[in-house]
Amino acid sequence: MGGFDKRRTEDYALAGRLQGVWIVSIENWSENILVVELQDDPAFTDDLGALLETLSGNTEVDAVLNFSGVSYLNSSNIAKLLKLRKRLTSNKRRLVLCGIDTNVWGLFLVTGLDKVFDFEESVATGLATVQLGAESA
Repeated sequence: MGGFDKRRTEDYALAGRLQGVWIVSIENWSENILVVELQDDPAFTDDLGALLETLSGNTEVDAVLNFSGVSYLNSSNIAKLLKLRKRLTSNKRRLVLCGIDTNVWGLFLVTGLDKVFDFEESVATGLATVQLGAESA
């Protein structure tokens, strides 16, 4: 069974601090749930890249992404989100997006991605959604 390797996350965080830039903020909320604090690019791309790397080889983790620090998305960001969603859903895991800015929400609506991803108002409700989904599975 693939458990979450907290050391890998700490390595990413340490690498970010050593360069003077916070590369990724992945919190191991529980054994099977990660909470990721996202920021605008260029950090957004780094954050999702690090999350995808963290999830490689680990098929038993759900992810809650906090978008409260994100005010825009570009096509590359959307592609990474879709790749992340595919990886998690192929393993029967959940991806929940939270704290979406009005402008970013408009992008999800215009592209039809509001029907592809699961959204919640806050990280707390996102965590509850993931936990309730795990209990009913």
